[in-house]
Amino acid sequence: MLSIESLTAGYGEKIVLHEVSLAVAPGEVAAVIGPNGCGKSTLLRSAAGLLRPRAGSVRLGGDDVLRLEPRERARRVALLPQHFEGGNALTVEEMTLLGRTPHLPPYGAPAKRDHDIVARSLEAVGAMEFAGRRIGQLSGGERQRVLLARALAQQPRVLLLDEPISNLDVRYQCEILDLARRLAKTENLAVVVVLHQINLAATIADTMLLLDAGRVHATGTPQSVMTQENLEAVYRAPLRVAPHPLSGRPQAQMMWEFGA
Repeated sequence: MLSIESLTAGYGEKIVLHEVSLAVAPGEVAAVIGPNGCGKSTLLRSAAGLLRPRAGSVRLGGDDVLRLEPRERARRVALLPQHFEGGNALTVEEMTLLGRTPHLPPYGAPAKRDHDIVARSLEAVGAMEFAGRRIGQLSGGERQRVLLARALAQQPRVLLLDEPISNLDVRYQCEILDLARRLAKTENLAVVVVLHQINLAATIADTMLLLDAGRVHATGTPQSVMTQENLEAVYRAPLRVAPHPLSGRPQAQMMWEFGA
């Protein structure tokens, strides 16, 4: 269980999050949505133990994330950041193997078990076929799969994804999010994903958190969060919400007449 309780966090004198709470059980996907600058990435950094909160707490299975040794924290929590540069000369397999670092002794070399876990991680994300290619040779969608495989190689219990489908075309957006949801179920992971695409968020989420200026505006099921009243209040735009014709999940439509 990932449990975020009354979290207040920020940078320097600036407070970004105000008393935010969220609980995600193993096997569940929580989607965090809200306008730019509302604190979504700050929430993930806090959940990963990379940012010390001003108040409140983040707990992993009852343990305060900040009281865990960094290596132990990295064994339990994997963060896929919004932006990742570098590593272009590494092969896909070498990049994924970096996920085993928290499990290796100091200056220790990877053992057969580590390579086996890397292979399973690449297989899980459908990247085994290009395991020998260089990172710099991959498409955006392929690169995201590899970074997700690296996160899986950590064997975490909590998976944090910050805008994992940015700059990807529609096919790869759907594939990455479908993969995240399947991994939550098959690997029994607590998954938190930050998304700007609110309709895709509603499609994959078990629970949603809608932030507005660093505060919780609404939290709960997609049906309870994705209402016209909530979305128009937070996004300050005319929206209409209707069930998806296949899934029945709420979907928002922009009611903006361009050029009128």
